[in-house]
Amino acid sequence: MTILKDLTPEELTAFVVELGQPPFRARQLMRWMYTALESDFDAMTNLPKGFREKLKETARVGELQLKEVRHSEQETSKFLFSLPDGEVIESVRMRYMDMVDMGPGRIAVCISTQVGCAMDCDFCASGKLGLRRNLSTWEIVDQVVQIQKSVQAQGERVANVVFMGIGEPLHNYKNTLRAVRMLNNPEGLGIGMRHLTISTAGLVPKIRDLAAEKLPVRLAISLHATNDTLREQIMPINKKWNIESLLKACQHYQEQTGRRVTFEYILLDGVNDSVDEAHELVRLLSGTHSHVNLIPWNPIEGVEYRRSRPARVRAFQEVVDASGIKCTVRQEKGSDIAAACGQLRLSDLGGLAKPRKARVSK
Repeated sequence: MTILKDLTPEELTAFVVELGQPPFRARQLMRWMYTALESDFDAMTNLPKGFREKLKETARVGELQLKEVRHSEQETSKFLFSLPDGEVIESVRMRYMDMVDMGPGRIAVCISTQVGCAMDCDFCASGKLGLRRNLSTWEIVDQVVQIQKSVQAQGERVANVVFMGIGEPLHNYKNTLRAVRMLNNPEGLGIGMRHLTISTAGLVPKIRDLAAEKLPVRLAISLHATNDTLREQIMPINKKWNIESLLKACQHYQEQTGRRVTFEYILLDGVNDSVDEAHELVRLLSGTHSHVNLIPWNPIEGVEYRRSRPARVRAFQEVVDASGIKCTVRQEKGSDIAAACGQLRLSDLGGLAKPRKARVSK
């Protein structure tokens, strides 16, 4: 069975023509799937009955099953979705997010690109059980569709999407880019490229590939350390591509796209949150068009880090701000519903078999 949400507009057009229909039927199908948010072929009443019957025989729209939803008092909701093979992923709906421009009735969503993650960042719940598989294009896109369906009755719409949920988006490069183009397509959800953000732990060759696409998407780098020794300990990917190579790739991305790069920096008490490290971060980013987003760490059961104290967060931010680099502290949303990346899925799967000690402590 062909999954229609897995097809680009061009592929969908070829599919309907193969079924003996004129090309404009593809546009009608896209409007049903992405504007009307309909998955029942019988409800698509402007399609000929014979075509609808043929679709039932050969295709399905593709729809995630909602397993659980948790609502926070902090204007955040977390969705746990079941996939056809029984795996689970999570997505987050936010009515406010400090790294994107929001307006009345507009919301941001954070979506997953993989089942699990191979990056094994020591402070993150997403990879604690390893990588299971990549998500297909439709499994990425439908997270946004399902959340749009949940908010449209309130007159809201998804206006910003961040690929910052479970998984490493650039590790699933092909399907992530297909999803970006599907979300942007005016016959689809029509979300502007400048309102799509791809986050990466630092897959340098893929950052350069993304630069070559010349898409005006936002790029966010999970940096979290200012020297290779520490970054290798908390982010094993740094053993393959160190900070110098990562920053060179970011500079290349800026040269190709003209876009500012956001550097995400989770603050861990006594690990990476000193004033000296703030000054080193300024030195590393000097001469780049950057935004630093400081993130309070969300505790994970069995991992023995501590979130930075407020005074250390303020001191770190003041150093970066004083340098002329914009520095914000992400407003905490959803800590009461395990909204941090991978937490709900990890809980649903039974948590860690064994507690893990933090790799670094000072």
